[in-house]
Order: sequence, then C-alpha cells, then structure tokens
Amino acid sequence: MGSKDQKIALLNQHLEQLGSITNSPSVNKASIIVHASKYIEELKERIDKLNEDVSTSQPSHVDDENSLPLVTVETLEKGFLINVFSEKNCPGLLVSILEAFEELGLELSDARVSCSDSFRLEAVSETEGQIDRVDAQMVKQSVLEAIRNWSQSNEQD
Repeated sequence: MGSKDQKIALLNQHLEQLGSITNSPSVNKASIIVHASKYIEELKERIDKLNEDVSTSQPSHVDDENSLPLVTVETLEKGFLINVFSEKNCPGLLVSILEAFEELGLELSDARVSCSDSFRLEAVSETEGQIDRVDAQMVKQSVLEAIRNWSQSNEQD
C-alpha cells in the first residue's frame, strides 16, 4: 500500500504547486482547482486582449502598397545589428537607409542585401566616435523615418 500513499503524497504536492503558481489563498483541494480554473480563464482573457491590441495597432487594411518594411535593431559591443525586411521589392530603399546611417555617424562594417522579389538588409554598423550618443532606439527611429520618407516619395512618383 506504500505505492498508493506515494501517489497521494505526489498529488498533494502537485496541488500545492498549482495553488502556489496561481496564487491561490485556498488550502482546500477543490478550491485550489476552482481558483486555478479561474486563473486560466483570466490568462486567456489577457491573451485575447493582447492579441486584439496587436491587431488594432497594425493597419487594418493590409495592402501591399501600404505595408512598410519590418525593422529590428540590436545593440552590439561596438555598434548595431540592423535588419530590414519587406515582402516586396523596394527600389531605392537601400540608398535611403544608407543615408540615414551616414546622418547618425554609423559606419557599415558588414552588410547582406537582397533586392530581388523581396527586400532584405542585414547590416552590422559601428559608430564613429562616441557610441554613447547613439542608441538602438535612435537607429531604429532613423531607419523607420528613412523608410517613411522613401515610401512617401514613391507614392508621389
């Protein structure tokens, strides 16, 4: 009968962990399970709300002409790793981005660019002089501004 006692002890341990994870004030097993169930429902509602927030923050009309490239910037030891991606070809965008790098005083040390069916730029840049004066957010904002300017100039053409 020792096996049955071990199973009960293990079940009690798991219920205790469940109560701890869900911050349940209960000690009653049934109450812990009910509280955990409510906690799971709250988490589902949070996820739904976050998904809703994400979908409303993106343009509701996903039109190929209006979708701007995705930009990510990571800080490296002496510079930044900048990634720009668009599902469509973007003639002239590379020049706009490189001009933005120049304005920030970034020197390109390595880059991979693809401009065939889509546009992809992976660049490693180093700051000339003080790295403290430029951060990843500034680089991202500058690249996004260059993309918006490029996009607006293409709409006028």
